[in-house]
Amino acid sequence: MSHRVALAFAVSILGFSWAFAASAQTADPYPARPVVVVVPFPAGGSADLNARTLAERLSAALGQPFVVENKAGAGGNVGTAFVARAPADGYTLLMSNSGALTVNPHLFAQVGYDPLKDFAPIMLAVKISNLLLVHPDLPVRTLPELMAYVKAKPGLFYGHSSGSKQLSGEVFRVKAGIDMPPVAYKGSAPMMADLLAGHIKVGFDEVLTAMPYIQSGKLFPIATTGSVRWPTLPNVPPIAELGGALAGYEVSGWFGLLAPAGTPPAIVDRLSAALRKSFADKEFRQRIYDKGSEPIGGSPEEFKAFIGAEYHRWGELIRAAGIKAE
Repeated sequence: MSHRVALAFAVSILGFSWAFAASAQTADPYPARPVVVVVPFPAGGSADLNARTLAERLSAALGQPFVVENKAGAGGNVGTAFVARAPADGYTLLMSNSGALTVNPHLFAQVGYDPLKDFAPIMLAVKISNLLLVHPDLPVRTLPELMAYVKAKPGLFYGHSSGSKQLSGEVFRVKAGIDMPPVAYKGSAPMMADLLAGHIKVGFDEVLTAMPYIQSGKLFPIATTGSVRWPTLPNVPPIAELGGALAGYEVSGWFGLLAPAGTPPAIVDRLSAALRKSFADKEFRQRIYDKGSEPIGGSPEEFKAFIGAEYHRWGELIRAAGIKAE
């Protein structure tokens, strides 16, 4: 190769390198535009409130709006499937829950997504315990009293609005060996309306939803479905504390942030790092508690393993109990 040709080749290589470096320096870092956080449930519920809390923190940390968009339907399946099909560029995220990701796939013939393959987990954000609630007209105020009442008078109905509330009741009555048939509602509001009116005497619902009625004395909480006592209801024991057949009982709902599968790891890590800083803040964690949720946090890898474990756990329980979609 002549010196002239070699020089020309070197200049061309250097020019390409400089151009590439300049392009890399001027490329817009993520996020360069607003990000949509899809909530597959109606506005105003726990998923929506927690998603907006996280979106506010991400907006402040990353300098772009994180906009919550509600896409409700089919118990969370519609919005969850929408994100599974979205571009894997980090600009469409999902705030979904235990029902859509680990329960519904075992209840419905088709949900439109594979929870173990179609998403890149970012963070398990919160856990939510349900409460076992009774109407004041029912002459029970403790879990043993309820079980004794049902055994003496079989057929007492309980209400739920699907998801973790349905599983809370179904796992409870199967483990306890009691005849307490379910009444399925299409939402928490109609279930609570019937419970408050005394049309049903027992129901399962979230702490946030039930608290105003507990404080006013319109409903009584006799147990929580979580593994620990709730901070604002220290006298309400977990169902598992009764022991016996109910030892080890725990049914907690949860919500986490995910992206479509194939989202670049650098984007997942950037989102995860921003959220971990927030979850380390005591004031932020208290805001989560104030919304009726327990702050969790953790890494993408931990969340992925958690989803897999929950998916198989609920699949086994649903098949064993013969639980059907309602």
